[in-house]
Amino acid sequence: MIINKFKKNVCSVLTATLFASGLLISANVSADESTVSQILKSGELKFCFEAGYIPFEMRSKDGRYVGFDIDIAKHMARSIDVKFVPVNTAWDGIVPALKTGKCDFIGGMTVTPKRNMSVNFANPYIQVGQTVLISPKLKGKIKSYRDLNNPKYTISTQMGTTGAEAAKKYLSKAKIDLYDTSADAVLQVANGQADAFVYDLPYNAMYEAQHKGKVVHLDEAFTFEPLGWAIRQGDPDFLNFLNNYLQQIKGDGTYDRIYNKWFKSDKWISRVQ
Repeated sequence: MIINKFKKNVCSVLTATLFASGLLISANVSADESTVSQILKSGELKFCFEAGYIPFEMRSKDGRYVGFDIDIAKHMARSIDVKFVPVNTAWDGIVPALKTGKCDFIGGMTVTPKRNMSVNFANPYIQVGQTVLISPKLKGKIKSYRDLNNPKYTISTQMGTTGAEAAKKYLSKAKIDLYDTSADAVLQVANGQADAFVYDLPYNAMYEAQHKGKVVHLDEAFTFEPLGWAIRQGDPDFLNFLNNYLQQIKGDGTYDRIYNKWFKSDKWISRVQ
């Protein structure tokens, strides 16, 4: 009896201490607060992105959000009978938006060890890499990103992106100008204010197609960058859902249909801003 009473007292003290320090979280609380539960309860799937990331997330001329990521997220919402809610968010505030519950997951985010310290990633859904758009005046002179690593060149890119990280790492001798949006950054090259723009391969390929003669695309990627859906940490149920959903659409042809629409056709270009 004395031993049992001692064990009971020790357990009570330990439990109280852990609760007070925020270290003890019951399985029931975790399950109740899962994103899956919240989505089913609200009837909404909230998707965070930054419009302007060609061809993943864009705004059409009639004001709608369109793109590869948008189509997949819409299909995801339909597959579980909930409403798709787009949450257009500035890139530098997108992780805080996720953490504060303004959205359920983020699209178009490169998986990196540093980011993985603050968010969890589902399995990558596409692979991209950094390439360079150069000014037409440099055509023939610049044959590789390495040729731009020179103090006489000005490189533009978007702050907070892996493009900015790549520019700082591989083009450290050049002058690097950072901008709030990819649209502002690439415009510097098109307008002759910068020599080159560093960003994701799909974006650069589509931009060159839309702006013939204003930029030249060096289309060999010099980084490896898988894109994955980012979610809040500690949510295995939602992670499981996203991974299984991705496997399903890759197996039933849905992924290929959406991919071909945005990456193998240019019919959509005239409909976006």
